[in-house]
Amino acid sequence: MAFLYFSIILTALCVGLPSSVYSAEGHVQDVRDSSQSSIEFSARMVWRKDGKISKAQLFVKGDRYRLEHWSGIKTDLGVAGVTIVRLDLHKVWYVYSKRRLVLSVPSGLNDVLPVSVILDGEVGRTLIGDAQVGSQPAQLYEVEVLSSSGQREKYYEWVDPERQVLLKLVSQDRDWRIEFRHVVLSTQPDYYFQPPLGYRKIEAQNKLSETG
Repeated sequence: MAFLYFSIILTALCVGLPSSVYSAEGHVQDVRDSSQSSIEFSARMVWRKDGKISKAQLFVKGDRYRLEHWSGIKTDLGVAGVTIVRLDLHKVWYVYSKRRLVLSVPSGLNDVLPVSVILDGEVGRTLIGDAQVGSQPAQLYEVEVLSSSGQREKYYEWVDPERQVLLKLVSQDRDWRIEFRHVVLSTQPDYYFQPPLGYRKIEAQNKLSETG
């Protein structure tokens, strides 16, 4: 049986795992220091692609994400209310509470969230000046990113200058943006990033097509 599902992140920003970026001289260098690779926080995440806006409560623990969707994710198995991304295990788990079921699929680049100020593939950064995201003071940057295929894309990036937290990221080249609201830096419990106990698990061997 082929299971169809809706990709939760909608677009890839990162060039691969583990995370690395290209310097201006073309050399690859690791930019995730200990604070970035182990970052833990919760936030309300709002993202947009091609006119579609989605919202979720987000919990981050390093390379583990938990998204509690406001409207759920519609699939052939029903509506998944929670998505758990485990980049360390190369897995994405869709949780169907009403059916007490977990659908497990392989993770990919589209499942990597931009949770650090430094973007993967970043080749240039220019400070534009002071700005705001809602009532939150921010610094606005223009950032240029080089993908693994050699394509360049420019973004506007809003950063909390005191906490060095990413608040908002907008592509200049396509209809894509992501925003983190009410960001709280705090330790996240390990069980947030595990399938619920007692749920039946279905394994899908391949990432398949989207339902839209």
